[in-house]
Amino acid sequence: MSGIEQADQTPGKYKFSVIIPVLDEQERINTCIEQTLSLCPAGTCEIIVVDADPNGSTINAIKSDGIVSTISEHGRAKQMNAGAALARGEVIVFLHADTQLPMGTFEYIEEALSNTEYVAGAFDLVIDSTNCLLRFIAASARMRSRLTRIPYGDQAIFMRKEYFEKIGGFKEIPLMEDVELMRRIKKRGDKICLLSNQVLTSARRWEKEGVVFTIFRNLVIQSLYYLGAKPSKLSKYYRRH
Repeated sequence: MSGIEQADQTPGKYKFSVIIPVLDEQERINTCIEQTLSLCPAGTCEIIVVDADPNGSTINAIKSDGIVSTISEHGRAKQMNAGAALARGEVIVFLHADTQLPMGTFEYIEEALSNTEYVAGAFDLVIDSTNCLLRFIAASARMRSRLTRIPYGDQAIFMRKEYFEKIGGFKEIPLMEDVELMRRIKKRGDKICLLSNQVLTSARRWEKEGVVFTIFRNLVIQSLYYLGAKPSKLSKYYRRH
């Protein structure tokens, strides 16, 4: 019996579906799943792992029982849409495999969405590093999100499934799918909740390619996107891990 089925026996306002898009995350996936399950009130969550590897290398490494899994075409937007199509919870949470949710995550989400003005939300960001540059980047990301009301995918975006389906899910573009979705929500005049509670994301992307290079590349790509450059062209300069 899966967690979402067990949840029917447990009173609570929402049932949650946590969607984790992965590619070559064999070393990380079990830690991610265990951390997430430890935060779920008994039986209120299901976890859906969507693997972009046609051989299912990450799925095959999963040790926990009751995890929903599927294979999707390569591309984070396609993976998250595929996961949302399988979701049976009223609220969906999009979680990167290298991001750790804070204590009380699901209670915070439930409290946020109890305000019907909000259709979606995300958490503040902390990068798991003592590097001063990365700490500055995380602080800048927190400030940017609060000023623009546009969180990024590594901030654990959440929303009601009904609303996600209503607006057509993620646009299946090579990158910036998270920003595109948030901008679309804002254009509709709907509200996004930014929680002060912090997710902890790994510094591995910056460490692998070089902190200065990765910061500069991301800044250029984001700036060009906001200036109207097409994601299909920008993706040539960005390799997603």
